[in-house]
Amino acid sequence: MSAAAQPASTAPDKIGDDWQTIAALAPQMASTMGRYLTQASTFLAPRSIDAASIALRQLALWLLEHTDVTAIGAVTRNDIEDFTLWLADQPGQKGPVLSDNTRSQRIHMLRAFFARIIEWDWDDAPRRNPVLKGDLPSRPDSLPKFLDDAAAAKLMATARAATDPRDRLVVELLARTGLRAREATGLDADAVVRVGDGHWLRVPVGKLRNDRFVPLHPQLVELLDDWCATNTDHIRAHRRLLADHRGALSYDVLHRIVKRTAKRAGIGHVHPHQLRHTLATQAINRGMRLEAIAALLGHRSMRMTLTYARIADRVVADEYATVTAQLDSIYGPTIEASLEPANMGRLRREAHARMLGNGLCTRPVELDCRMESACETCSYFSTGPEFVPVLLRQRDHARDHDQPDRAALFDTLITRATEEPA
Repeated sequence: MSAAAQPASTAPDKIGDDWQTIAALAPQMASTMGRYLTQASTFLAPRSIDAASIALRQLALWLLEHTDVTAIGAVTRNDIEDFTLWLADQPGQKGPVLSDNTRSQRIHMLRAFFARIIEWDWDDAPRRNPVLKGDLPSRPDSLPKFLDDAAAAKLMATARAATDPRDRLVVELLARTGLRAREATGLDADAVVRVGDGHWLRVPVGKLRNDRFVPLHPQLVELLDDWCATNTDHIRAHRRLLADHRGALSYDVLHRIVKRTAKRAGIGHVHPHQLRHTLATQAINRGMRLEAIAALLGHRSMRMTLTYARIADRVVADEYATVTAQLDSIYGPTIEASLEPANMGRLRREAHARMLGNGLCTRPVELDCRMESACETCSYFSTGPEFVPVLLRQRDHARDHDQPDRAALFDTLITRATEEPA
């Protein structure tokens, strides 16, 4: 049985050898596991089935080497405890032992396997689940790695200077859409669709088995138009959007493109998934709602998206030092709240307030605001005669509070509103 003690491998020929060994020494166990993988394939993603197969084969080979168990129904709690101890000492791909994430995934797959066959009332199921929730290793609560704005700008500039159009398209596509690497390589030939006046990218069933539509930036639309015009025949032949004379873009080639571009940009090693994290971080730092970010990235649970809120907190902490001088000017000589009359407090708070269409912005004048007059200065902002009374009050409020720039802005808007036809 010593052959059965070898760790489960993902090489195709080794996978077949593993299952043959299990079937020869424990046919009932092999039958139950095979039946489960077949049934689970109707509701789990292919990569999840691969992960379950690895976990099941590894458990089966260990049982055959270290115990007399030949059927799943005979697996005990003691067997699982011994197996988890053994698993913790197994070598990993990138370290001396398996990472906590890998061990957690494999034990989670085994717990789900036992839970399902018990619920399905299979004959070879144990009476109770031998894998407890407490067996799952605690995953490190680390923040996703992302590029800061300066590094992201260098990467994009380098991609735009690339002589190979595929390199630029790959980097811009990942950076502007937040696609996972396998989602990008799996894009269908007709993935770009037009809805109304905008272009969208239909992202196929991926990690979480949920199709979604992602809006496309105008520059990305131009890149895709040029790409499709140049590679129409190859795209049709391979039924993939990212295909050219070299064939359909593979997962490994995509990784090499991002790595190569990052190296040329001088920003070190960059993984494709970091561009996804970077887009989410850029979005939340600029005020995009978590719900919108979740829809963009295809998150099924808001818990996944909340990770980026934690990133934003860290960015805020990093940038705090740059505004301490401004804060000091605010927190200078003050009057104790208990000694300040209510009407004086109101006057103090509104001394530099800016009148908005439906309220006041009471941000202290010493602080800059990236959203200052964001709507009124936006190219999509539209106004008309019915809004003139509000605009006049805003203009007069700006004049009364010595805000010449805002007063001039509202003068322009009033002129525009009165000149536009009703």
